[in-house]
Amino acid sequence: MHNSNEYPKFAVVGHPNKGKSSIVSSLALDDSVQIGDTPGTTQVKRGFPLTVDGKVVYELFDTPGFQRARRILAWLKEQEPVSADKRGDVVKAFISQHRDSEKFRDEIELLEPIVEGAGIIYVVDASKPYGPEYEVEMEILRWTGQPSMAILNLIGDEDYRDQWKRALGHYFRLVRTFNPIEATFSDHMSLLESMAQLKEEWTTSIKVAIGVLNDLHQQKVEQSVNAIVDNMKKTLSYVYAKEIKGDKATKTEEEQAKVTYREQIITFEKELETEIELIWNHRSIDKVENVLVFEDVGLFSKESASIFGLSQNELIITGASAGAVGGLGIDVALGGHTLFLASLIGGAVGGVGAMIGFDNLYEMKVLGQKFGKRELTIGPMKNLNFPYILLGRSLYHASVIAKRSHALRESVKLEDEESYTEQIIDSDTRKKLEKLHIKLRSGEEVNDEMLEEYHKVILRGFLGLLR
Repeated sequence: MHNSNEYPKFAVVGHPNKGKSSIVSSLALDDSVQIGDTPGTTQVKRGFPLTVDGKVVYELFDTPGFQRARRILAWLKEQEPVSADKRGDVVKAFISQHRDSEKFRDEIELLEPIVEGAGIIYVVDASKPYGPEYEVEMEILRWTGQPSMAILNLIGDEDYRDQWKRALGHYFRLVRTFNPIEATFSDHMSLLESMAQLKEEWTTSIKVAIGVLNDLHQQKVEQSVNAIVDNMKKTLSYVYAKEIKGDKATKTEEEQAKVTYREQIITFEKELETEIELIWNHRSIDKVENVLVFEDVGLFSKESASIFGLSQNELIITGASAGAVGGLGIDVALGGHTLFLASLIGGAVGGVGAMIGFDNLYEMKVLGQKFGKRELTIGPMKNLNFPYILLGRSLYHASVIAKRSHALRESVKLEDEESYTEQIIDSDTRKKLEKLHIKLRSGEEVNDEMLEEYHKVILRGFLGLLR
């Protein structure tokens, strides 16, 4: 058990339906927080500790909204007048006296963590005009005497932040804008920097938390890239084998083998997606239908090739460099007198082959085995574009998940249908990637140095998409 003083705690409070739960979900990196458009979605307080390596970094309390603020403030003012340093005791007295009152249930729930030492994060919707009715809530919070800050959450399209800042400045030490749905990792860290200023005793703890979260973010990036590299290696070298009875596979057996081969590769991709989602702690993402639009765009579809694959020119160049490897032997054997014509022909064939689709580019063999058994094997994938389609999809999915706020409860739209691979793969990068792809297609062993270089290339691409 952790002592309550070991880490900072914050109660996220305010009017109903102003985004309190979304802010808790975003800052706690927890998508299990219940979020809804109906006022009163949160009816009891609930703590969401952010835990890293078994240690709580900080804890956020999701609380109900104020319902009867005027009655509570009136009760506080009716009590025996006390000096400012004793007002927190009056709030505690209100809680003690009304703990079993259904009428003040929501206020009791939101005030309890505060009087027990939690800092206050007061949330308002700054897309709506400021109104004096909020001053009653803010005055109650001021009575608690706890360190406090206000967050301006722009839920709608209008912007009344200037109004709110002028008013909130009278009640809170700090006022910050934070959109939990669109917040980036950098936004999260900036808000923590502000929270560190609320109380001197919290500064060191929150600075440590910032360092821990930065390290954790880098660790997740590395884990994501490792997972993508492992999947590329596994998928591109995959061979499906099936025992057959005759000396030659029937058309039906060949078609069934192709289907099974493709299904396994699709399964590999789905397993990678799940692994990436777990790395970034999106454990409830399967509850959102069609989280990524490209789930409707098949891995082996023309749409996927268009969005995530290489362009026609890039394919011809890539195919030329790959095809030239075979043609080079002819040139050398003829003493170079063909003016490297064979290399150019080989390159052209490779380039065209990359564009003619997947069906004709499987490696399909019938192998004889002991005791007269025969085996149909299919794979590895020979299509030159396929690795770039797979890599583009993998990087896109990983970057969306890494940047996805834990407060988001809706699908992510694929807004820019330009090739995502083009953003991260120039001609020099493609040459480095293709070296490994050729090795995997040929079934050769891949050395650690080549894998390390491949990892670096993908890491640079992933970091580029995270910006």
